[in-house]
Amino acid sequence: MTARGCFLGVERSLTGKRWEERLADSRQGLALSQQLGLPEVIGRVLAARGVSSEEAERFLTPTLRDYLPDPSAFMDMDRAAARLLRALEAGEKIAVFGDYDVDGATSSAVLARFFGALGVELQIYIPDRLFEGYGPNVEAMRKLAAAGAKLIVTVDCGSTSFDALAEAKTLGVDVVVVDHHELGESLPEAVAVVNPNRQDDLSGLGHLAAVGVTFMTVIAVNRMLRSRGWYAAGRKEPDLLAWMDLVALGTICDVVPLLGLNRAFVSKGLIALTRRGNRGLAALADVSRLGGPVTPYHLGFVIGPRINAGGRIGDAALGARVLSSDDAGECAMLAEELNRLNGERQAMEAAMLEEAMAEADAEIGSGEGPPVLVTASARWHPGVVGLIASRLKERFQRPAIAIAFTANGTGSGSGRSIVGVDLGLAIRTAVDRGILVKGGGHAMAAGLTIAEPRLGDLRAYLAATLAERVWATTESHGLAIDAALTARGATLDLIAAVDRAGPFGAGHPEPVYAFPSHRVDFADTVGAGHVRMTLVSGDGTRLKAVAFRSAGSPLGDALLAARGQVLHIAGSLSIDHYQNRRTPSLRVIDAAIPPTIGT
Repeated sequence: MTARGCFLGVERSLTGKRWEERLADSRQGLALSQQLGLPEVIGRVLAARGVSSEEAERFLTPTLRDYLPDPSAFMDMDRAAARLLRALEAGEKIAVFGDYDVDGATSSAVLARFFGALGVELQIYIPDRLFEGYGPNVEAMRKLAAAGAKLIVTVDCGSTSFDALAEAKTLGVDVVVVDHHELGESLPEAVAVVNPNRQDDLSGLGHLAAVGVTFMTVIAVNRMLRSRGWYAAGRKEPDLLAWMDLVALGTICDVVPLLGLNRAFVSKGLIALTRRGNRGLAALADVSRLGGPVTPYHLGFVIGPRINAGGRIGDAALGARVLSSDDAGECAMLAEELNRLNGERQAMEAAMLEEAMAEADAEIGSGEGPPVLVTASARWHPGVVGLIASRLKERFQRPAIAIAFTANGTGSGSGRSIVGVDLGLAIRTAVDRGILVKGGGHAMAAGLTIAEPRLGDLRAYLAATLAERVWATTESHGLAIDAALTARGATLDLIAAVDRAGPFGAGHPEPVYAFPSHRVDFADTVGAGHVRMTLVSGDGTRLKAVAFRSAGSPLGDALLAARGQVLHIAGSLSIDHYQNRRTPSLRVIDAAIPPTIGT
């Protein structure tokens, strides 16, 4: 495989990356742009992401009609739909057990809104992160059974909850699992396990978030209702597309690949968001002071964290409640509470991160340090450790784990990995070896429970197991650049044109542009550690820019110290709608000293 060209001669940027051409052959981009009659930069973006000339037009306008599969392609889907239909016809009480993150909240809300449209109110149960942990538990099953539930639908969880689901069966309660997490050959005792990642599922839709699988389940039930003549007696059929905003939110926030059906989900969901039909989402947008249309960035980094704040440090059910409610007053109240909790979470995260960074710096010292950073403290909140792990991974470009210990010496931890290093497999193996009490996850993220005396064993095990892969991955780590621009070229028209190749996200990365030799005319800190600046090109054109959460990092410190100096800047473009004015804005992700200046 031929190495990609070094972009602008940057072999090592301020974050330690080599800048590389994302598109190896620029002729491919030119050919696509000519075929589509669009600017060359769009052709480059599409070609660099593997879009062929045959599928380009379909790719630019993803529709559910093109990508939506037959729900029956999922293993157990027909069985799940039939059980839900039977509960509906018999008037049985149905409970939904959802995970406490955004994917779980949106999945719960989609089911609640569908059955609500049919005149049935579901009970939604979201576990407490601190006291109940992830997924169904025995006591929760007993509570739901005592409350009269005859059918429990687990969403974004349940695939490996063997004891809890066995208890539900003992209590005479049926369970339908709707999930997407990886699992082994064994299945829990359930009427149906709808999970595209179960080993015998041949749907090829393992990239869906749980909310995507939930939406497919709703389609299956609705189709069965239609075939039974449910809507023939004057009943109004629900508009399923009205809930695409929820599907888009869960899909973006769970960072699943934006390919195929997921792209169609998000594309249609963004359109639904402009109608502000979901009062909870509208209230969250209002308290977040969002101006202009909601983008995938806003879903992932503005609205999503507020929903997650309830599950992290407050009432885990708040997210599902605000997304399920049609009461404007209740939605406003819930959104304000989630916004307040998010502020508390930010302050808590800042204090924890400072301590974690100090520990990581001490571990690394003047050398390369451990291949996997494992930080821990008895002063940390377990609901925030995943964010700490993510920040450590970003800063030090290696897998990281953060653990919060309780007074009894039990630690709850969360880990984040880098591309090419399967952290989830390593954690599951550590459980098999008795190092961890429990744990699991996927390649990029994992959760664990550990007894404090085994902390050293975990560090040693991860170092021995993952070192070779981590160092090989980090040595080849680069920043892929789509094209070079100037401040004058960063226009609203260009941004709008490139957005046609979106939505962007995991698996379909947002375009990254290099701005060669731009002067940093102004730089200062703002908000929660952000560095804002003004860049000026050689012809005097100015461009607003911001490097989020970079203050105190090598990148942020260099930008603040570069006032009046010329740098190569790399980042992604968006439209700023501040005070109803639309202006281009650059989200800075890297910078480099121009080679001719640095030598």
